[in-house]
Amino acid sequence: MQSLNEQLILVSGASRGLGAATARAFGREGARVVVNYYQSEAAAREVADTIADTGPGEALPLQADVRDREAVHDMVDAAADHFGAPVTTVIHNALVDFQFDPAARPEADEVDWSDYQTQLDGSVQGALHLLQAALPGMEAAGEGRFVGVGSNLVQDPVVPYHEYTTSKAALLGFVRNMASELGEKNITVNMVSGGLLDTTDASAATPDEVFDLIAQNTPRGRVTTPAEVADAILMLASPWARAVTGQNLIVDGGLVMS
Repeated sequence: MQSLNEQLILVSGASRGLGAATARAFGREGARVVVNYYQSEAAAREVADTIADTGPGEALPLQADVRDREAVHDMVDAAADHFGAPVTTVIHNALVDFQFDPAARPEADEVDWSDYQTQLDGSVQGALHLLQAALPGMEAAGEGRFVGVGSNLVQDPVVPYHEYTTSKAALLGFVRNMASELGEKNITVNMVSGGLLDTTDASAATPDEVFDLIAQNTPRGRVTTPAEVADAILMLASPWARAVTGQNLIVDGGLVMS
C-alpha cells in the first residue's frame, strides 16, 4: 500500500473544523490533498495555502456539493488532471446544514422528515457519490481507502440529535457494505467517530456546561480536539491499517467504550 506521502487525498468539507484539521494533517505528512468546499472558498484557499507554505505536502482547493453527483465526478477528474494521478483516498467529512445546539434541536414531536433527508443526503448520498467517483482510479491503482466521519452519538445518544445521529448510523451501514464488497479489490472502507470536538463551527453553539460535562466523564479529563481525530483518520489511511476494514473507530478519549 502507498505511504501517505504517495497518496492523493480528497477531504470533503475541508474548509474548516475537522475537515481542515484532516487536510492539514495529510499535508504535514507530505500527501497531495484536495481541499473540498461547498461555499467557504476563502477558508478553503487558506487551508490549501497553509499546506503549501508549511510543506511538504501539496494542496488544491476544489468546490463541489457532495450531494451533486456530476459535480463530485468533475472534482475528482479535475484533481487527477492537476496532480497527474488518481484520487486513491477519500475522507468524507462534509456536514450539511447542521449545528450541535441542544437548546435549538427539534424534539421528537417536532422533527420533520425533511430534517432527516437533509442529513441523509449529506452523509450517505455524499459518501456514495465520492466513492463511486474515485472507484475507477482506485481500481486502476490496485488499492484505495475510504474513511467516513461518524459520531459517538450512534453508540450513546446523550443528546438526541435525531436527524444527525440517524444519518451517521446509516453511513456506518454504507461503510460496512462497501467494505464487504470492495475488500477483494484491496480497497478498505472504514469510519472514524469522534464526539463533540473542542471547538469547531458546528459545535460553537454548544454551551460550556456541555463541554465541561464531557470532560468530567472522559478518562482523560478533557474534550477531544479536531487534530486528535485527524490523526486517527491518517492511521486508517496509512499502510499500517491495510488489514482494517469495515470498522468504526471511536475517537473520543474513552467517553464511549465499544
